[in-house]
Amino acid sequence: MSPSKNRSHLGAVLSAVALAIAFPAVGQIPPPGRPLTIDDLAKVRHVEDPQISPEGRWVAYTVTRTDVDRDERDADIWMSSWDGTEHVRLTSSEGDETKPRWSPDGKYVAFLAARGNEDEKRKGKQVWLLDRRGGEPQKLTDMPGGVSDLQWSPDGTRLVLVASDPDPDDKPEEKEGWKRKTKPPVVITRYWFKEDETGYLKSLYAHLYVLALESRKVEAITGGPFNDEQPSWSPDGTRIAFVSKRGPGDPDRDYNSDIFVVTARAGATPARLTTWKGIDGGPPSWSPDGTRIAYLQGDESRLYAYSLDKLAVADVATGSSRVLTEALDRSVSSPHWSADGQSIVFLVEDDRATYVARIPATGGLVEPLTAGRRVVSAISARRAQGWAVIAGTAAQPDEVHVLSNGQLRRLSNQNDEWLRGVALATTDDVTFTAKDGTVVNGLLSKPSGSRSGQRHPGLLDIHGGPNGQNDHRFDFDRELLAANGYLVLQVNYRGSSGRGSAFQKAIYADWGHLEVVDLLAGADFLGSLDVVDPERLGIGGWSYGGILTNYVIACDGRFRAAVSGAGSSLQTSMYGVDQYIAQYELELGQPWQSTELWLKVSYPFFHADRIHSPTLFMGGDQDFNVPLIGSEQMYQALRSLGVETQLVIYPEQYHILSVPSYQRDRLARTVAWYDHYLKPAASLPAASK
Repeated sequence: MSPSKNRSHLGAVLSAVALAIAFPAVGQIPPPGRPLTIDDLAKVRHVEDPQISPEGRWVAYTVTRTDVDRDERDADIWMSSWDGTEHVRLTSSEGDETKPRWSPDGKYVAFLAARGNEDEKRKGKQVWLLDRRGGEPQKLTDMPGGVSDLQWSPDGTRLVLVASDPDPDDKPEEKEGWKRKTKPPVVITRYWFKEDETGYLKSLYAHLYVLALESRKVEAITGGPFNDEQPSWSPDGTRIAFVSKRGPGDPDRDYNSDIFVVTARAGATPARLTTWKGIDGGPPSWSPDGTRIAYLQGDESRLYAYSLDKLAVADVATGSSRVLTEALDRSVSSPHWSADGQSIVFLVEDDRATYVARIPATGGLVEPLTAGRRVVSAISARRAQGWAVIAGTAAQPDEVHVLSNGQLRRLSNQNDEWLRGVALATTDDVTFTAKDGTVVNGLLSKPSGSRSGQRHPGLLDIHGGPNGQNDHRFDFDRELLAANGYLVLQVNYRGSSGRGSAFQKAIYADWGHLEVVDLLAGADFLGSLDVVDPERLGIGGWSYGGILTNYVIACDGRFRAAVSGAGSSLQTSMYGVDQYIAQYELELGQPWQSTELWLKVSYPFFHADRIHSPTLFMGGDQDFNVPLIGSEQMYQALRSLGVETQLVIYPEQYHILSVPSYQRDRLARTVAWYDHYLKPAASLPAASK
């Protein structure tokens, strides 16, 4: 079919569709969709990590689903043909298979999985090799500390791995000087000594290893008291670029990471490529001729929590570097070179959206390659046919798409079945002005089927971070709240990303101030809508969203219900208890030297007597990110003051709840709490009273 005929046919089809939308057939009434329910949570499939095969015919990716019977999440590897006609599930075992990586000849897919008996699983994920033409996967490694990343060498004979040092305490009976099965005491010597999910940090680090496929021999390439990550092979296969904190002094005390290059053999000494006294990150991306590396340059260490990543290019021979996106004033990620080395493609986080863009490798104008109110969250390396990306909208969960000739074409359909017939909320951009004149942007979600003249209770749903944003991606929490009859406003307060460096850094060392100004402006806006009952407003969030919930309800009494998840208020008690010790000392100073500032940012606890909103506190008992003590203290304060409150603790859970039944319980309790206080006829479940 010739291009002109193809355009003519397409135009006729689009015209017919437009007429059908504008003028439905007489008597044809579209069936009303059912509201989304909490049961749909187990049906959502999370699609991630697109990887195009070398010849460009297939795209591999991971799909994470809920196994209700085992009460676990399960990630499997799928692949779809480039034309979208074939979809093949490559793995189906219990447990996760992640990081699918094609061999350069396209015959094999290497991936990570923890399989076998309990002793084998305890070691963590290992590298497995799957022949795409058929057969069972082969296990390639047996690293005692587990493998967290892998990349093929250009000639397909080797893999570079990121593997952790083994913890001798995992098998205490084999530890020198401790010949019993009882766990030995944990001995701490590091400045930064704990991390969520990892636990207490001992003198154990992650390093680079090279696995020779033919001999199965593994050689250590890096070592020492450093964490080395995000490896990338040079085009000729002789060197590996990676990210590490190998500066002078204690690397735990700041965030000064750099790009290093090391020859791919045991005993080689890594050479520092970048020297910026701040955050240089990856993954590093080599130019096709191997002379340059594209990477991400963030801000200086003290601004770690508000860092805005810029695209930079370093000359491998001289170490000289240049920032290409200084004028963009937006955070970028995932750089990939064009095949001819003349341009670089990357992701740009913009106001409530993320798009694909391109820039000349020598600098110049940034050219958007995608548009619209959507979020592109991952992009593969380019093949002749184009790129594979993960993209979604507020009404469409993430799926694999093809980006070719400036157009996005959906490839996967993992969520189509359960979404069919579900009536989702309407989510729109909104803008309002804070009392100091700052323009604040957000998203407003309205329940499907809302009737004219109907007034709904309103909710402020606060994102965490703070260096993040609410955007046009599918948000199950937002959809569930709207499906239960709430007008949901999500405010991108100062400190959020997507609005430039100054907007992100506005709250530096001044927590709970300008964010609250912006959130209260959002509450004013929400209460002014004729579809919202201003006497029935609620507020809630998780992580920094929970922290901000506490700040807001200590300042303003209009909220009839609050839900604070994984939050804190007595910030002095977080010092030495959570994982942010370096940020605290760089941003706030040591508490005994900056006492007034620490007390200032702790005001929700010291002004707990100003809180009158019934508040539900929740958190995981193993959370080292925002430890449970933060919620316990606020629960105790409100209980002592006679304010209606509950504390819900999820056993053996970290900052982000991972057990599906706990995720469901959190949402069910959140909706029930709001319903009880914002809907006159609703009551809390008997088990929760």
